[in-house]
Amino acid sequence: MTEQTEKPAQAVLDAPAAGSPRRPPVLPAPRPLGERRTWPGTFADRLTEPLPGLRSLSRIAREGSTRPDPATLNEIPLLPCEPAPLPPVDADTAAVTWAGHASWVVRIGGLTVLTDPVWSRRILGTPARVTPVGVPWEDLPRVDAVVISHNHYDHLDAPTLRRLPRDTPLFVPAGLGAWCRRRRFTCVTELDWWEAAELPSPGGGTVRFDFVPAHHWSRRTLTDTCRSLWGGWVLTDRHGQRIHFAGDTGYGHWFGEIGHRYPGIDLALLPIGAYAPRRMLRAVHTDPEEAVQACLDLGARRMAPMHWATFLLSAEPPLEPLSRVRAAWAAAGRPREDLWDMPVGASRILD
Repeated sequence: MTEQTEKPAQAVLDAPAAGSPRRPPVLPAPRPLGERRTWPGTFADRLTEPLPGLRSLSRIAREGSTRPDPATLNEIPLLPCEPAPLPPVDADTAAVTWAGHASWVVRIGGLTVLTDPVWSRRILGTPARVTPVGVPWEDLPRVDAVVISHNHYDHLDAPTLRRLPRDTPLFVPAGLGAWCRRRRFTCVTELDWWEAAELPSPGGGTVRFDFVPAHHWSRRTLTDTCRSLWGGWVLTDRHGQRIHFAGDTGYGHWFGEIGHRYPGIDLALLPIGAYAPRRMLRAVHTDPEEAVQACLDLGARRMAPMHWATFLLSAEPPLEPLSRVRAAWAAAGRPREDLWDMPVGASRILD
């Protein structure tokens, strides 16, 4: 494996003729698995908006507006949670199972892929999860790959990753590889925005993993703000089935660009919770209405909400994200059957 200095990745756009529609770009060739690379010391130039300063955070803390009103906590027993066995699928079928928060069991191209796996009951700085993990760890099939969106504790959970064999392929944002290798993972692939890698599929061909932008940030300690990148993933099988996992993100222009570069997204896994108070969280977390608009921008056929009903990270009532996303979906005129507002533990199969 070679070590090299990296420049920000840019896909080559096809130049359209005057007056003609903009054509999708030619996707870049996949990078080698496990490639060691050297990255810039900071990715702060990728921020969509400046991070809130200490004065703003102190004011919000004084107001006590970062947790739900205690009067709304009686909604917790009503949060949707219906664990069930994983449905059988073959190498030509794609299926998703919501384990809770941003953790999905994605089966595509004969592979089992975990997104931002958090099987822990508690994460640093947050009350314990209010719904159990939707899929017991012992019920998982062999995990063929893991994708990580960014390094916040509710998306990158070291105790969960320790359960995996150390040769499990990890696909992570630029700058996060050293953290994984310190934990003895031997196949760590770091990608910049608009870069991709591939894994062989048991059904023939490959599954492609494209790393795409998000409106967010990264930090795991007091001294590593924006030292690693953040983003989402587009998974594509040999039949062209596409699933977009947004990770953690605010709303913005990147969704339209992702939809342009990756047309025909069959399912978008989009966050709808942790959005209040808006003055603090608008730049980094979509609310339910923005998530529906993001799905429209992506051109995705279906949407599955996530990033709610698991950890109480912000001030909105626990059940509010569900009612608001349903209303926004109806207002957008989208078919009800294409909103996969699944309980924790539920599965759906892409037709």
